Amino acid sequence: MNNKKLLNCLVDCSTDTEISFVACCEECKKIKLNFTKKFSKAGACPESEKKIAFYRILYQRERERLKEKMLKALEEHFNICPICQRIVCDDCFLICDDIDMCKSCAEMLEEEGNNITESL
Repeated sequence: MNNKKLLNCLVDCSTDTEISFVACCEECKKIKLNFTKKFSKAGACPESEKKIAFYRILYQRERERLKEKMLKALEEHFNICPICQRIVCDDCFLICDDIDMCKSCAEMLEEEGNNITESL
């Protein structure tokens, strides 16, 4: 799946003490994935400028790790509709006879199908 497109789906809700990402389905608008992790040095008071720089680097590393984990989960539970190019959750993505697509496109094209969760 296109990681660049998936990145657009992520919302960074991080704070100084907590790293957090959510992903919403572009069809139903519901939050379908939410990954949150407490920053390992949350609450620690850096004693020097060097420690502040060290904490920033550590925070960025932890943030990138969680983002990668979130992207992998997105690939497993979200789909890109080949018709409208929106990122939709498994509940809103239909397995159709010819081309799989989101519910809105299926309705517009008068196609029928089952969502992925029903097909399992």
